[in-house]
Amino acid sequence: MVIGIDLEGYKDVLGIWIGESESSKFWMNVCNDLRNRGVEDILIASVDNLKGFSDAIQASFPKTEIQKCIVHQIRNSTKFVSYKDLKKVTHDLKPIYKAVNEETALLELDRFEQEWGKKYPIIVRSWRNNWDELATFFKYPAEIRKLIYTTNIIESYHRQLRKVTKGKSVFPNDESLLKMLYLATQDVLKKWTGRIQNWGQILSQLAIYFEDRIEPHLN
Repeated sequence: MVIGIDLEGYKDVLGIWIGESESSKFWMNVCNDLRNRGVEDILIASVDNLKGFSDAIQASFPKTEIQKCIVHQIRNSTKFVSYKDLKKVTHDLKPIYKAVNEETALLELDRFEQEWGKKYPIIVRSWRNNWDELATFFKYPAEIRKLIYTTNIIESYHRQLRKVTKGKSVFPNDESLLKMLYLATQDVLKKWTGRIQNWGQILSQLAIYFEDRIEPHLN
């Protein structure tokens, strides 16, 4: 599923796709479908750390900035942690993504590595390997950060869909599943009547960062 927020501040479900695997080719087809159906530009894409997704977005929308979901990164990190260390590791990760800027965040990542690098090197390696797309939100003010640092919007949408699919574990074919998801989505969209909170301020900020890509659509 892909959810988009337009320049008016309203969110909408842009599409639902079903595939056997979430490969680069699959996500490339999704991005091409979005373009073919009228999506002209994406300023910032907030994504899970899915294989091939970022590459597919960059191939179809080369100007798009990628923000990998911080919440998913934390989940991926803590799955390697023993229960007795879980609370402390989670606590020590917080200063990284709560930092006021990227420079401070990197210092906090260094501190985390000093504390946990020997015991959990895979956590440190994951943060450093994905840093460019984890740290995108640091360049923006708080209002935009809150909007992009996590995929909470789509997670909430998924929870609504699971309410109608959890009672049926097997579908005869993809089409029957799509029909059920489509009907459930229509019910969800009826509740999405308002604009994103503080959208006026967010739009004015985006217009500064992406002036040449936003101004033509506002005039």
